Amino acid sequence: MSAPHRLDRGHTDDLMTFLAASPTPYHAVANAAEWLEKAGFRQVSETDAWDAETAGASASGSGGKYVLRGGAIIAWYVPEGAAPHTPYRIVGAHTDSPNLRVKPLPDTGAHGWRQVAVEIYGGPLLNSWLDRDLGLAGRLTLRDGSTRLVNVDRPLLRVPQLAIHLDRAVSAEGLKLDKQRHLQPIWGLGDDVRDGDLIAFLEEESGLGAGQVTGWDLMTHSVEAPAYLGRDKDLVAGPRMDNLLSVHAGVAALTAVAGGSELPYIPVLAAFDHEENGSQSDTGADGPLLGGILERSVFARGGSYEDRARAFAGTVCLSSDTGHAVHPNYAERHDPTHHPRVNGGPILKVNVNNRYATDGSGRAVWAAACEKAGVPFQSFVSNNSMPCGTTIGPITAARHGIKTVDIGVAILSMHSVRELCGADDPHLLANALVAFLEG
Repeated sequence: MSAPHRLDRGHTDDLMTFLAASPTPYHAVANAAEWLEKAGFRQVSETDAWDAETAGASASGSGGKYVLRGGAIIAWYVPEGAAPHTPYRIVGAHTDSPNLRVKPLPDTGAHGWRQVAVEIYGGPLLNSWLDRDLGLAGRLTLRDGSTRLVNVDRPLLRVPQLAIHLDRAVSAEGLKLDKQRHLQPIWGLGDDVRDGDLIAFLEEESGLGAGQVTGWDLMTHSVEAPAYLGRDKDLVAGPRMDNLLSVHAGVAALTAVAGGSELPYIPVLAAFDHEENGSQSDTGADGPLLGGILERSVFARGGSYEDRARAFAGTVCLSSDTGHAVHPNYAERHDPTHHPRVNGGPILKVNVNNRYATDGSGRAVWAAACEKAGVPFQSFVSNNSMPCGTTIGPITAARHGIKTVDIGVAILSMHSVRELCGADDPHLLANALVAFLEG
């Protein structure tokens, strides 16, 4: 433990602002892009031809670059003097969170209630969505093919729970929710359900003319703001920490190191969409997005396939995703010798069956970064009797042949509409990521 922390509780304050402003993956990457732009990064198009300037490796093209695709963003900074075979240091994360997403035919209702038809995305804790004031946000696609972000960030929808008087067995048998029948939110009154009402409402909210919207990717979110919690305000409660906490830390770390001329690696942020449902999409970690961009960067800087192979062989990725803090009411669900605590520093995630990608050499890379940053870290491993979750880590390692280490911040209430972390862990993670990217 030697270096002072560069980022402090102010980083956590900013995280809370980022969470509130990012109700969807599309908003998250737009906010990340705005942050990067302020730090001197510039967007490049995948459909343009790339040269040294586009890739950020010439004097006129100096500064970081980024690519936006849907709910994913890849950003990088090429330091002065970097060779085509210079390895990358990658922080990987994901932008999506479990939630309720609007169906293609959204207008529905029954018995005088107007409702919105939704589909379950990922693996949310369904009970946490009950009796919440929900907003609606996402991406609208217009007739000309352009897109427009929309965010109705006020109480608009609600999934009402059945009163205990009509479900006496709930106390004894527990809450049982049918995903099709019990999760459709209400948003008004009336028997005159008309196709197109919801989209017409969103067109009006967005200042668009009637009939301009021909496609949409919409999802619900809790409108309750993130907040410090506890006697000493040493906890933070908020939405989508899994995994915008890591996205936010990754952007902070990348912008902190960009501009350094002595970097031995090319620092990269890769924030993917669709981790919560398997990562198999053109914007997911199991797609070609990251590999294609890294390869084009090598070739645009005059490199060969041999340079590409050398660069990838020396590359390390930190797959940063939230993990499980020990739960005071369910400690028996955790491994008896691994009890990560909130505010104890980020966690190293290990699973010998490759649900996480960490191995011993990867642990050494992580330990060196934490030591350089003066950040403590903890280890997480699942109880042998419990199935282990997974991340983009094993996917990244297998798809690209890149050494990958799984890390993150320990939280409670994972996949709830409102999750809980320690107030110090976000900036401890960010400081460790800075040290990692610096090499």
